[in-house]
Amino acid sequence: MTIRMTRRGFIATAAAAAAVLYVGIRPNGALAASSDATALNPFVRIDADGRVTAIIKHFEMGQGPSTGLTTLIAEELGVTMDQIGFEFAPSDPQVYNNLAFGPMQGTGGSTAMANSFLQYRNAGAAARQVLIDAAAAEWGVDAAGLNIVDGQITGDGKSAPIADFVAAAGALPAPAEPRLRTPDEWRLIGKEGAVKRKDTPAKINGTAQFAMDMQLDSQLVVVIAHAPRMGATVASVDTSGADGMTGFAMAKALPDNSGVAVFANTTWQAIQARDAITVEWDNSAAEMRSSDQIRDELIAAVDGASTWAPMGDQAQVAAAVDGAAKVIDQTFYFPLLAHAPMEPLTCTIEPTADGGVILHDGSQFPTFGHMTLAQVLDLPMEKVAIRTVMAGGSFGRRANGTSDYNRECAMAFSLTDRSRPVKLVWTREDDIKGGYYRPAFAHRVRVGLDDQGGIIGWDHRIAGQSIMKDTAMEQMAVKNGVNNSSVEGVADTPYAVPSMSVGLSDVEKATSVLWWRSVGHSHTAYVMESMMDMIAQETGTDALALRLSMLPGETPEQTRMAGVLQRVADMADWSNAGDRALGLAVHHSFGSFVAEIAQVSGGKDAPVKIERVFCAVDCGIAVNPDVIRAQMEGGIGFGMGHAMRNQITLTEGEVDQFNFPDYEPLRISDIGAMEVQVIASGEAPTGVGEPGVPPAGPALANAIARAGGPRVTELPMMTQVDFV
Repeated sequence: MTIRMTRRGFIATAAAAAAVLYVGIRPNGALAASSDATALNPFVRIDADGRVTAIIKHFEMGQGPSTGLTTLIAEELGVTMDQIGFEFAPSDPQVYNNLAFGPMQGTGGSTAMANSFLQYRNAGAAARQVLIDAAAAEWGVDAAGLNIVDGQITGDGKSAPIADFVAAAGALPAPAEPRLRTPDEWRLIGKEGAVKRKDTPAKINGTAQFAMDMQLDSQLVVVIAHAPRMGATVASVDTSGADGMTGFAMAKALPDNSGVAVFANTTWQAIQARDAITVEWDNSAAEMRSSDQIRDELIAAVDGASTWAPMGDQAQVAAAVDGAAKVIDQTFYFPLLAHAPMEPLTCTIEPTADGGVILHDGSQFPTFGHMTLAQVLDLPMEKVAIRTVMAGGSFGRRANGTSDYNRECAMAFSLTDRSRPVKLVWTREDDIKGGYYRPAFAHRVRVGLDDQGGIIGWDHRIAGQSIMKDTAMEQMAVKNGVNNSSVEGVADTPYAVPSMSVGLSDVEKATSVLWWRSVGHSHTAYVMESMMDMIAQETGTDALALRLSMLPGETPEQTRMAGVLQRVADMADWSNAGDRALGLAVHHSFGSFVAEIAQVSGGKDAPVKIERVFCAVDCGIAVNPDVIRAQMEGGIGFGMGHAMRNQITLTEGEVDQFNFPDYEPLRISDIGAMEVQVIASGEAPTGVGEPGVPPAGPALANAIARAGGPRVTELPMMTQVDFV
C-alpha cells in the first residue's frame, strides 16, 4: 500500500461535534433558531460543547472576511475570539447572497463587510437572545437581567456556560429584531489589538487548505493546452508524442475546441505530457493585433468625439476650454494588466454516489460556478455542490461571468467516464498568458484656466475595452451604453469641478478582459490626481491647498475626502516638506476615502527609490483596524508595483510575458517604510480590499515629478524611470 502524506496532512487534525443550535436567515428573510440542521441555512452554529462556528458567506483570499465577519458574531453573541471558529458557507444564493449584488452569492467589489455588517451582527445577537431566554426560563429569572460575557451567561447572581442551554435554545423562536450591542459595549469591534486574524494559525501550521492542496483518492490531474491567441480554436491534435509517458492517461480537445485537455496521474506528468503533444490552431477568427495597434486605436478614440457622454455637454465644455487663457492638454495610456495571484487557477470536481458532483474551489462567485457545472454537465442544480476553500490571492481573477476555469474543469470531467475526481491545474505561465486582463485604457484631459488660474472647463475623454459589454452582466451593468466601471472615479468625482464633461468610447477587446483590483479606479484615479498636480504646478498653487479648495464640504463625500487629505498631510508633515520629494493623491472608491503621500529620493539624475509611503483611510466603522492597515499596505504595494513595471503586451495577438521574471511583482525591498492611520468614524463600514490601490500610482508619479523626474503619463513607469 502506498501512503501519500503532505506536510499539511501530517500535522492536520480534525474534530467533529454534534451541532444542535443554528441561528440564521430562513429563505423568507426571517431570523430563526433551530436544533435541526436541516431546518434553515444559518450564519451561526453552536455545538453541544458550546463551541461556536461562524458560517462565512464570503471566501478568504487574504483580505480578511474570515476574521471580520467572525468578529461580528463574537461581539454580539458574547464570546471571545478563542471560543469561535469559522467555516465557509455552501453554495446557496437564496440564503448567502451578496446583498450588494442581488440574488447571487459572491465576493468582490470590496463588499464583504459593507453588505454583511448588520446581517452578521443580527445573527449573533439573535443567538445571544435565545440562549439567554433558555437560561432565564430554567433559572426562573427575568431575561432582561442576563448577559453573555466570554461564553458565560451571567446575571441575577447566577452563571453558567452557554453549552448548558444550547439544546433548549434550539427549541425557542428567534427574535425578529434582536437588540444589537451599542458601541460603548463593544469589546472587539474597532479595538486595537483585541483581535488576531483567524486564518493565520492554520496558514502557519499547514492545516489551511487551498484549492491547490486538493489530493483526492484516484484523482486525475488535467492541464489545458490553451490557444495562444484569443479566438483561436483547435484544428488538430497529435498525442503520439506523449504515448508511453509515465502517468499519461489521454489528451482530447475540449468540447468547445478552445483547448486540449491533457490528463495524467500527477501535475508534473500532465505538464510533461502537454509539452509532448502537438496542437495545430485555427487562427481564422483569432485576434492578430499587436499592442502598438491597440494603443493607437485607443489614442485615436480619445482624440475624437466620444460615443457616449455620461456627464456634461462635451461640445459646450470643449468650447469653453478652447476659449480659456491657458489650456493643459494631456493624454494618458494604461496597458493590459494580469492579476497574477500567487496561487494559479485550480479546482477539483469530485463525483458523488448519487450521480452529482462536488466542486472544491477557492470559489469567489459560487453562484456562477454552480450554474456553470450544472450547465456543462447537464445536471440539476441540486446535484451540484460547492465546497469553498481558501485562495492564494485573486484580485478579481477567480470571479468572472464565464467561470472559465470552472468551465474548463467541467468540460475536462465530461471527457472522462465521470468515475474519478478531476483536478484542473493552471501553471504560472498559463495564468500570465491565459487572459482575463485589466483592460487597456486611454484618457485625454483638457483643462481650461482663466487669467487667475481658476478652472473654467474640464473636458475628459476616455476610451477602453468594456468589461461588461457582450457578457451575461451587460443588462445589469451597462446603462445608456455606458459601462460605469469605465468611467467610475471621474464621472462621480467628489471634487467640485466647474463645467466638467466626461465622454466614453468603447474599443474592440484585444483579449478577454475582467475587473482587476479596484477596477476602473485603477486608471481613473491616476489621471485625476496627476491632473490635479499639473494644475497646481501650472498655477503655482500648493497641491494640498488646491485639492482642499475643490472639496468645500457641500457633501459628506467632500468632507470625508478632505478629512483624509488633512490627516495624511499631517502624517507626512507636508507643510514642512523642505527638500523632501512628496507626491500626494487621494481617491474615493468602494465607499471609502484614501489619501496617500509617497516620498522618493533620486528622480532627476539618479534612480528613484520609494523611501516612505503615508496613508490615511476613512472606511467607516473600523471592525478590525489591523486588517484594514494590512489591506492598505497590500493595496499600496499592488498599485505601485504595477505602475512601476508591469504590462501585458501582444505580438500579433500572442501575449509576450510568461512568468514573474518578465511580469515582476513588487518586492518588499521596493518600498522603504509605510505608515497607515485609520480615521475613527461612526459611518457604516465600507470597502478596504481595493481602495488602497487607486491613489498609489499617482502618489508615486507626483513624487517623481516633484523630484525632478519626468511627468509619467504612460504606464509602466519603467519605460521612462529607473528604479533602485
